[in-house]
Amino acid sequence: MGRTDVSCAPCDRVGLILPEVRLSRFERMRGRLRRAYESGRETARTRRAAAEAGDAGVASPAAPGPPASPEAMVVGAGSPAALHSSTVSRDDTEVPHALRIAAAWCWRLIVIGIVTWALIRIIGTISIVIIPLTVALLLSALLAPAVGWLLRARLPRSLATGVVLVGGLAAVVGTLTLVVNEFIKGVPKLSEKSSEGVRQIQDWFKTGPLHLSDSQLDRYIDEAQNWINGNTERFTSGALSTAATLAEVLTGAVLVLFATFFFLRDGNNIWRFLVRLLPVAARWKVDDAGRASWATLGAYVRATVLVAFIDAVGIGIFLVLFDIPFAFPLAALVFLGAFIPIVGAFLSGVVAVLVALVDSGPVTALIILGAVVGVQQVEGHVLQPLIMGRAVAIHPLAVIIGIAAGVVLAGIAGALVAVPLIAVVNTAVRRLAARTVPDTPPDAVVVASQAP
Repeated sequence: MGRTDVSCAPCDRVGLILPEVRLSRFERMRGRLRRAYESGRETARTRRAAAEAGDAGVASPAAPGPPASPEAMVVGAGSPAALHSSTVSRDDTEVPHALRIAAAWCWRLIVIGIVTWALIRIIGTISIVIIPLTVALLLSALLAPAVGWLLRARLPRSLATGVVLVGGLAAVVGTLTLVVNEFIKGVPKLSEKSSEGVRQIQDWFKTGPLHLSDSQLDRYIDEAQNWINGNTERFTSGALSTAATLAEVLTGAVLVLFATFFFLRDGNNIWRFLVRLLPVAARWKVDDAGRASWATLGAYVRATVLVAFIDAVGIGIFLVLFDIPFAFPLAALVFLGAFIPIVGAFLSGVVAVLVALVDSGPVTALIILGAVVGVQQVEGHVLQPLIMGRAVAIHPLAVIIGIAAGVVLAGIAGALVAVPLIAVVNTAVRRLAARTVPDTPPDAVVVASQAP
């Protein structure tokens, strides 16, 4: 029994100790797993925060490491300052982060403004070349489908381009000839009507609410004649400058013809040459954006021609029905004015209203004014959305601002090219910013790099 008691005591002690040893080892293993799990979660949070900060353009937080001492975290007298990753010196840390961002935006905007101002000055200096080239681009976008039809009919490219250009030039010359002939025929009649209208206005000044006397009317007429005589030199210098402007117009017309011919014949080759000047990685997107912009320009020009033709026919019918002189020239003026959206056709229609007022009196003039306003409403609410479509849809506020800026910068020519320029830039920016455009494929890069 004694041996049994002695031998059993160690066994009991071992039996009591072994579960405790196993339990402590399990606790240690669980503690290690928990610490590894927490460390993994902290690393994942750090990486996710760094990725989000990188996408947002914010500096990523520093990698986890040993905690800094309290002295290093205090920014004070004589203590080291923790530099932000967007700063280059310790002094920048004294400037608030929001102010640094605002200053960065400001100087970049100033640089963009200076470059834009320089471009505008350069374009203004060589406007005698820029404006004809712009008009040639518009004409090329209008006539390109006709050249395509002739090319599909197996005509040589040069012959097809020449036929289309000569046909368009003949149409323009014929229209101008009809306008000038009708204007020459109607001038005597309009002069008589104008004299009668002036007398009616004088009678209205006498018998109307103003009740002016003959002496007052004569005094006002004399003052007008004196003003004209005093500004004769200014009118003469204006005529001389008009002669110089006429020479510039003729030079620009010749440049338009040559540029239109080569744009229609070699436009694709010219565009490829310009694209090859760019870095290889940017050629794909620039080529895609340029071709989309060219399609937008063509759609805009053709739709504008159709809308202008409908406006001219609509107003011209009313002019013919009421026997207004210069019906065809006024309709042609409406057609040309409609190339300036929103305001062009209305302003040219006002000229028709004034002619109706002089020729047929106020009642007919009011009817013509109603016809002009009605045609403008149909254009704005039916023709523009239906014909233009969403491809060249531009907000009316952008159209008005563009026309005003074009008039200030380049006069009538600026008003003509402002809206198509906005449409083209809008399409190009949207296409360049779109994420659906793929990057340059490897085979295209090889072909582009080996191209002559």
